[in-house]
Amino acid sequence: MKSKVFRNICLVVIILGIVGLVSIPILKDIKFGLDLKGGFEVLYQVDTIDGSELDSDIVNNTAKTLNKRIDVLGVSEPEIVIEGSDKIRVKLAGVTDQKTARETLGKAASLSFRDSSDKLIMSSSVLKAGGASVGRDQYGKPAVSLKISDNETFYKKTKEISETDDKLIVIWLDFDESSDSYSKTKMTTSLGETINLCGTDASNCLSAATVSQGFSGDVIIQGDFTEQEVKSLVDLINSGSLPTKLTEISSKTVAASFGDSSLTKTCIAGIVGVSLIILLMIVVYRFAGFISGACILIYAFTTLFIFWLVGGVLTLPGIAAMVIGIGMAIDSSVISFARIKDELSGGTKLQMAYVNGNKSSFSSIFDSNLTTLIVAIVLFILGESSVKGFATMLIISTIVTMFVMVLINRSLLKLFVKTGTFDNKLNLFIGYKEKKNKKKFEFNYVKHSKKILMFTVCIIIAGAVALFRTGLKLGIDFKGGTSITLKASTAFVEKDLKSDVEKLGLNLQELEMIDKNNVIIKVEDSLAQEQVLNSENYFKEKYQAQTEIGVVSNVVKKQLIKNAIISLCVALICIIIYISIRFRFSFAISGIFALAHDVFLVIAVFSLLKLEINSMFIAAILSIIGYSINDTIVTFDRIRENLKEKEKDKMPSKEVLAGIVNKSLNQIFGRSVITTITTLLPVIALIVLGAHEIINFNIALLIGLIAGVYSSLFVASQLWFLIEKHYAGKTIKKKWYEE
Repeated sequence: MKSKVFRNICLVVIILGIVGLVSIPILKDIKFGLDLKGGFEVLYQVDTIDGSELDSDIVNNTAKTLNKRIDVLGVSEPEIVIEGSDKIRVKLAGVTDQKTARETLGKAASLSFRDSSDKLIMSSSVLKAGGASVGRDQYGKPAVSLKISDNETFYKKTKEISETDDKLIVIWLDFDESSDSYSKTKMTTSLGETINLCGTDASNCLSAATVSQGFSGDVIIQGDFTEQEVKSLVDLINSGSLPTKLTEISSKTVAASFGDSSLTKTCIAGIVGVSLIILLMIVVYRFAGFISGACILIYAFTTLFIFWLVGGVLTLPGIAAMVIGIGMAIDSSVISFARIKDELSGGTKLQMAYVNGNKSSFSSIFDSNLTTLIVAIVLFILGESSVKGFATMLIISTIVTMFVMVLINRSLLKLFVKTGTFDNKLNLFIGYKEKKNKKKFEFNYVKHSKKILMFTVCIIIAGAVALFRTGLKLGIDFKGGTSITLKASTAFVEKDLKSDVEKLGLNLQELEMIDKNNVIIKVEDSLAQEQVLNSENYFKEKYQAQTEIGVVSNVVKKQLIKNAIISLCVALICIIIYISIRFRFSFAISGIFALAHDVFLVIAVFSLLKLEINSMFIAAILSIIGYSINDTIVTFDRIRENLKEKEKDKMPSKEVLAGIVNKSLNQIFGRSVITTITTLLPVIALIVLGAHEIINFNIALLIGLIAGVYSSLFVASQLWFLIEKHYAGKTIKKKWYEE
């Protein structure tokens, strides 16, 4: 027997070794987001040049063109995402020359042919894709050669121009209706009969030509160009001559040092959090806890592997989702172990207790993970950029939980159970001690339900008063404006920084001194591209500071608020529908009220402590909803199971219902406490040791997790009892509590 146990332990060690060896190259190859690598991101509003209706094809083509543009920049791991129907977000992690990158992306490189009154004659759609090349004019000077694809249209339009009074066709690059006009340019050199150059004071005007007759051949753009200017023009035009214009509506720049620091801190916090979870599992569940700890490492690798496989970009919120996911994943083991212990306490032998415990725990694990998955999918569909990264990791984590923490964990433990070595060593195997003639303490939850609910109502009222009086401290995500984070080796002085903001012509909103070397400046203005670069250069020259600048416009602000409200509503509706189908509508109502309690409590505490609410706060709220409903469903599942043991053609009496609720809550109390602790450990580690950028996110989770276990035990179940006691003794038409 001992040889079999030793052989199985060797198998576990070999699996962990393989996992470790395979994970090294994957970790080296995984893509990091700009918050971990530095770089910048920009969100563009896409509009058509000619004012026509914008459709999905035009937006998709614009995104493809931007991708080609990035290829010219040489950025290896760009991320381009279409958001909504008219926005494109571009993330360039690790880009070194941000100024050039912004200028290259910002130029739509859209050629347009106009008359001398600036009326649009033709867009770049008449040009052959990739048909621009470096050429020479008749005097040997650098020029841009363009190939025409729609010869018929080009002939027709040039013929119309030849019949006008001045016969002029003007070629523009990124024509700006608010500032560009041919009337403002000066004619300089006349070359031959047909070409007149735009003046040097008109940077967007490339050439003005006199057209004496219609023609359909290729075009030469002549001007006072250098070789480099011609090459840049050719690259821009070939990377996409778009019939759209791009308006920058938000941006974020992150210095590389910020990313390195955040990655290091978050990884350390993650390792500490996971180590504490494994240690706790071993202390509480002995050998079974050790195997679950090993499976947690397999779980972490599998999650990262799938994330890498789908081309995910790892960000700070993504790492946080994974670390928190580990805490939630261990819940599947805790639920199973609790059920196995229940079987053992009933006198069942280990092998049968193991089979029965795993079987009876599956529905709880399945339902709780599926509700978390629903919330994650809602987050992914409706969330903005950083929230999507968090949601992607949460979706993968939830799916992997079912595979690793249920299938693999159970299979490995089964190998040891079958050896028979632990049949008489239950404490060593799973931390079970037989308690002879010792009455187990059971709390009467229903007896104190009114007091509990009154206490809950008092908390809600106190929170509402605090919220009404204090209000919410909204971040720039929901207010609009700009956040400038500075990091320098020298100490900052608050008075000097306020003076700096004044010199830059910005309206100071808030100045937060994280420590003497790190500061966050928030201004009311949504900085334009040039202002961002000016601010960056100013602080770099004066303090040698690394900067992180985030800009949110009113357009983005409104969209974020809208998405936040929709996300919450959709998540709650989906949960109501699912619980109503799997359980009963009374369970759904009770569960939703408990969720509302948790969410409101987090918001009230944030209001009281004057903590900032940003887009990641919404991700935290939805994560709390996922975790809280997870906990509540485990409670409801135990109530449903205990109801099966009673009369099946009618609802039990009020007294019996009260007994069922009390019995169910006492049965799952230990599991709820352990699960909450295992989830709280990584969250606390992230608060204490993790990056400052996601500290409010983790504080929200901390409050929500504590509120979640309270509402599952003392709110949801008590509300369910208050609703169902009115149906006590009545005939049941449908056996809803049967699976």
